[in-house]
Amino acid sequence: MPNIASAKKNMRKTRAATVRNRAQRSALRSALKKAKVPGASADERTQAVSLLDRAARKGLVHKNTAARVKSRMAKHAATA
Repeated sequence: MPNIASAKKNMRKTRAATVRNRAQRSALRSALKKAKVPGASADERTQAVSLLDRAARKGLVHKNTAARVKSRMAKHAATA
């Protein structure tokens, strides 16, 4: 447990960010799973792409990871 005030504040901030990131990552993964099923609608894919873009912008996932996942989704959507 930290004794210095700034360290205590950083711990609070980290805990809050961890909770927020976990929720956003979970929502992103759920959207990606819904978009990957063969009968996925265009709206579900659009929602997943939107969440991926936001996650990359906010630093939740790396921008190249988001681009790679979007590319693979587009490739699967074209073949399906």
